[in-house]
Amino acid sequence: MASHHLCCMLLMLLLSVAAFGAAPRTSVDVPFGRNYVPTWAFDHIKYFNGGSEIQLYLDKYTGTGFQSKGSYLFGHFSMHIKMVPGDSAGTVTAFYLSSQSSEHDEIDFEFLGNRTGQPYILQTNVYTGGKGDREQRIFLWFDPTQKYHTYSILWNLYQIVFMVDDVPIRVFKNNRDLGVKFPFDQPMKLYSSLWNADDWATRGGQEKTDWSKAPFVASYKGFHIDGCEASVQARFCDTQGKRWWDQKGFQDLDSYQWRRLRWVRDRYTIYNYCNDRSRYPTTPLECKRDGDI
Repeated sequence: MASHHLCCMLLMLLLSVAAFGAAPRTSVDVPFGRNYVPTWAFDHIKYFNGGSEIQLYLDKYTGTGFQSKGSYLFGHFSMHIKMVPGDSAGTVTAFYLSSQSSEHDEIDFEFLGNRTGQPYILQTNVYTGGKGDREQRIFLWFDPTQKYHTYSILWNLYQIVFMVDDVPIRVFKNNRDLGVKFPFDQPMKLYSSLWNADDWATRGGQEKTDWSKAPFVASYKGFHIDGCEASVQARFCDTQGKRWWDQKGFQDLDSYQWRRLRWVRDRYTIYNYCNDRSRYPTTPLECKRDGDI
């Protein structure tokens, strides 16, 4: 009887898990050279521990950046990053996916530096068919300069989820049934860069980069990519439905993840395009389904 009761409980637990979303698998840390190559200003990237850790340098002459070797159509991508410490006003550290066409798709993390003692701002954006203007900005609930934190993107045919240390901070659902474009047929490379953007990055460009504090240094490790690798000409993923991030459990957030997202929304959001009536007199169609309003 006890074993029968236990089996019933296990079955109910499995059914309840299957009915909701699922937590992403743990990322696998690999050396930089496994998945990435430098893009520009090669001498401003420094390598440590056999390439398992790198640092990007920004000075008054140039920033630097890198990109993935492959292009991907859906997947799970993450990076451990330690942001520029101290007075980082005017600097931007970016980690994003982007396609190459004139009507490109893009999925952005942008970390906007600030004066010493002021918090970093994390800006996210989604471009579809060459159109963006979907900015959201949050404060982080920790100091991202003190140690490494993990920034991840889960992208499949159903949703894009931005995560910080596995906490969902934003969801962009596939709302094509509402007439909203969704990235689904353009393979994207991953990019990261450290650059000067003091014309807009900090307080709308009012705070300029203090070059006496240069060089500015951002540190990286992890370099995890688990995606459907595709040629640039590909229009579909040939493993559709076969990868872990493509399963039913990842078509939506689970109830706990939705609560965590609401926690971020309520406590840390400082700008959300969905609520900006000066730009959007009518609420964009995707906002309600994405949990933004």
